[in-house]
Amino acid sequence: MMVSDAKLREIFATTKTIALVGYSAHPDRPSHMVARFLQAKGYRVIPVNPGLAGQTALGETVYADLAAIPPEIEVDMVDIFRRSEAMPDITRDALAHLPHLQVVWMQIGVGNEEAEALARQAGKTVVADRCPKIEMPRLGL
Repeated sequence: MMVSDAKLREIFATTKTIALVGYSAHPDRPSHMVARFLQAKGYRVIPVNPGLAGQTALGETVYADLAAIPPEIEVDMVDIFRRSEAMPDITRDALAHLPHLQVVWMQIGVGNEEAEALARQAGKTVVADRCPKIEMPRLGL
């Protein structure tokens, strides 16, 4: 199901903290570029990557997985840079460990019907096969 431009504007206006799953420390990687873009737009970006866990990236601690993010960090959205087959497990983790979660965002080329259904059944907004770094400028944000 496509998310309307009005809904995207609402997501961008109400989101404060984003957990970015699949963050890369390499500046030329899309996940790194999107994380920096979102941070420059004023969002708090929490990097998630098991290979970098405990390190600092973009001024934030990198967490191994969504369960490791402390509960005092109120994550509104997960932005997922992982293969489609990883989506159901990541979505389950997000639903189980992020009580403030409102949006499950799957990057361009990524989508999974099972994960999307899990998120929607839990009352979350799902955005699939899109990128905030593209959508925000397109919407003039």
